[in-house]
Amino acid sequence: MTDPGPLTLRERKKQRTRQALVETAIAIFSERGFDATPLDALLDEVEVSRRTFFRNFRSKEDVALAAVKELWSAYLDVLDETAKSGPLADVFRDAMLATLGRMDENWYERFPATLRLIDESPALNGHTLRHCAETEAEIVRRLGDSRLELRLLVEFCVAAWRCALDEWLPDCAPGELPGHVRRAFAAMDGSVRLRA
Repeated sequence: MTDPGPLTLRERKKQRTRQALVETAIAIFSERGFDATPLDALLDEVEVSRRTFFRNFRSKEDVALAAVKELWSAYLDVLDETAKSGPLADVFRDAMLATLGRMDENWYERFPATLRLIDESPALNGHTLRHCAETEAEIVRRLGDSRLELRLLVEFCVAAWRCALDEWLPDCAPGELPGHVRRAFAAMDGSVRLRA
């Protein structure tokens, strides 16, 4: 991969506007509730037009879920860069750990607030489930294998990720999330063999 060089002034301004929209959205939605906050309240707070907003995001849900989408976009990049040898569950786990290592402090501040918003809003929960399904399908597509076993493994790995998040919340210490991911993935094999 070649270094694209420094960003232009216009690109930096666009990046700052996008970041301001994301950070303000999380703050306002956390304070007032996602469903109770109209998009215009966000636009007024950041002082941007609808046109500017829609150049950066497709919807109010899209800006609220920015941290989730950043994570999975980075995960797909890491997965593409990762050698696929050994058990695929280990490959998926290691790709998630590498992804978490790439996330910055700002992301670790926004992500727990985003998870709480998702939990409180049926609309956001629905968008998250749709995005998760799209990401799972993309993982399968990139691996070029649509066997039932692979699709089930991807589902199991996503379930392990969700369990790791449940363990991580409510404390949300950034340094602790990788340990929860390791424990959840390690428990996956034993959990499918549980007996009644």
